[in-house]
Amino acid sequence: MVINMSNVHLKGKTIVVTGAAGFIGANLVKQLCAKIEDITVIGIDNMNAYYDVSLKEERLKELSQYSSFLFVKGNIADKQLIHMIFETYRPHVVVNLAAQAGVRYSIENPDAYIESNLIGFYTILEACRHSYDNGAPGVEHLVYASSSSVYGSNQKIPYSTEDKVDTPVSLYAATKKSNELLAHAYSKLYNIPSTGLRFFTVYGPAGRPDMAYFGFTDKLRQGKSIQIFNYGNCKRDFTYVDDVVEGVIRVMQKAPDKIKGEDGLPIPPYAVYNIGNHSPENLLDFVDILQQELVRAGVLPETYDFEAHKELVPMQPGDVPVTYADTTALQQDFGFKPSTSLRDGLRKFAEWYKAFYM
Repeated sequence: MVINMSNVHLKGKTIVVTGAAGFIGANLVKQLCAKIEDITVIGIDNMNAYYDVSLKEERLKELSQYSSFLFVKGNIADKQLIHMIFETYRPHVVVNLAAQAGVRYSIENPDAYIESNLIGFYTILEACRHSYDNGAPGVEHLVYASSSSVYGSNQKIPYSTEDKVDTPVSLYAATKKSNELLAHAYSKLYNIPSTGLRFFTVYGPAGRPDMAYFGFTDKLRQGKSIQIFNYGNCKRDFTYVDDVVEGVIRVMQKAPDKIKGEDGLPIPPYAVYNIGNHSPENLLDFVDILQQELVRAGVLPETYDFEAHKELVPMQPGDVPVTYADTTALQQDFGFKPSTSLRDGLRKFAEWYKAFYM
């Protein structure tokens, strides 16, 4: 196995993390502040009400214990604000996790996706570009969130970053593929090292309430039925949040090399990786494990009639029947593969849910 050596050292550096009050963002900030010496992390988040803001506030409360963390409330589409942050703090590494998430919500409210995922990401790219002005050393590495949704109606599994991904089945997926295209163009034009990460169904404690495992738990507690799409014939590559954060931190430290091609012109310092468990789970099995762990944690009683609260329904617009990450490149380049089992991850979620809500 060939593992690339780090070329971006985080010790003593300034890192900008957008979406810092979000699920992945808050967990990333926590690990950076806890493990990297002399680091400064500037977190940006607009704290929107797409889901329960109290969850975001709770995450920020936990992060406030770190003196190395500074929070800025704001929108990444606000060009003046982002320019000010880059001018003031001159970050060495930027991790763009801020985005309007969710496949189904993109059908209901497309404006939010255009503002955050396109205009917002463009604003970050422009700030990275101008970080090199007047001979400044500039941003050493831009890491940004893409999504497994970019694979759309791709029939080949497991999904490889070598696959053609020109058939998005939701606006959300289209915006994430657009991020990759924009990043490639900026890497080519301005020699900005950038790495996109296609996340596969990230879950865990204090996650997003719009995700299936969280929504199912809420509904079961309320005695409501849960809808299992495509009559249960769906598979998802569930990836535990700690595994995702470990992958992000490893990627942050190895930017694509700046090299020139045979024509003497720069080859874009650009890369894309999958971060997934490489182990898709059937939704019915997933629900079965979830209910066992909810009972074990005391969220639901042992006598709960789960069968009476399950409803098998057709596929939703924008959804796909399977997600399955090929993580070969991640393993080869970083010696890393997510490994947390679904049961272990859901157990930690169930225990957190009991402590937070009950």
